[in-house]
Amino acid sequence: MIDGSWQQVYGARIDDLHLPASQAGRQDLMVRYGTDGYFLLDQVHGPGAPAWLRELPAVQAPRRIWIQQFCREVGGGRQEVRRREKLPEGDGLPPGRDQLISPYDLDARYSVKRDHGWGGYKVHFTETCDAPGAPAGASPDTGPAPAAGPGRGDRPNLVTGVATTAATVPDSAMLTPVHQQLKERQLLPGEHLVDSGYPSAELIIHAARVFGITLVSPLRLDNSAQARAGAGYDKAAFAFDYDARQATCPQGIASSTWTPCRQRQDEAIVVSWPATACLPCPARQLCTSSRRRQITIRSRELHEALASARTQQTSAQWKARYNARAGIEGTMRQATHVTGIRRARYLGLPKTQLEHTIAAAAINMIRMDAYWTGHPLDRTRSSHLARLDFTLTA
Repeated sequence: MIDGSWQQVYGARIDDLHLPASQAGRQDLMVRYGTDGYFLLDQVHGPGAPAWLRELPAVQAPRRIWIQQFCREVGGGRQEVRRREKLPEGDGLPPGRDQLISPYDLDARYSVKRDHGWGGYKVHFTETCDAPGAPAGASPDTGPAPAAGPGRGDRPNLVTGVATTAATVPDSAMLTPVHQQLKERQLLPGEHLVDSGYPSAELIIHAARVFGITLVSPLRLDNSAQARAGAGYDKAAFAFDYDARQATCPQGIASSTWTPCRQRQDEAIVVSWPATACLPCPARQLCTSSRRRQITIRSRELHEALASARTQQTSAQWKARYNARAGIEGTMRQATHVTGIRRARYLGLPKTQLEHTIAAAAINMIRMDAYWTGHPLDRTRSSHLARLDFTLTA
């Protein structure tokens, strides 16, 4: 089935492999890999091959990888194999949520968050955030609880939920599944403090309506040019009357059109002001650089929920309330540095999910042991240099 040239290309161990020095040589070698891979797949799926052979996972994985990485055109008794590249110059690549990054772990995906990229999975932890000495589930205004008994430390905050996904699943897609998981275990909180990547106006309303949860999270602010510059008339400076289907600008001019539409499959409303009013307006430089101002808003329920959340998150009371979420960052550090979840020990999403659940159980056991034995919980992180300084001072 193969000839002697295969020994020259594939005979060396992978750690002894030396790629060609020239770019053209590497390109030729890549095409050779693609062509040989398709040749083997043709033999496996040929009429003379046993049917069970093509069903083997060791065959299915290369088949998916070759389809994702190479494009093959067959015609006139010839075939052309080339590596897939991004559109529009190339043949197109599969979306990140489907693109395999390992022939051994077919569930792992590559993702980038801000300036950090990684391959594998993403874990979501849910943790109680009661203040030290407060009863479980108490509000921040509740006074300290009575002593729990001799020899016991602060009441620990415990991990109540673990969810593991592929690295490409956005945080916002996991908020409702996390709430459903907590509901099934009768662990739903009254308030849920989450990172800014999780909530949206729709999810704020859905969490309150379906689960009775108040989401506490900084929402992304208005991204208009005026809001980004911190000067001029942003969306919050305008008044919107949904009953009259009309808006009023800061100069008291009423809008001329109120047009419902759909943007990226979401319902929206485009509100416009007449050019005859905007062009001679003395405050036009603060409002728009075009002939007239246009603003896109959401439905009344979503708009009011978004406006209310953005207003609340600027207050000192809201910031003090949200500070309780800082503990989960310590939990993530404890999970990565103590239990080592930054590197998956097993292959596949189900086993990785189990690993993360065991890590959460270990964290809870460490905290319960500190509570039962009266050891104070380490609620702050100190660098090695700071600890050395504390030791020398003592």
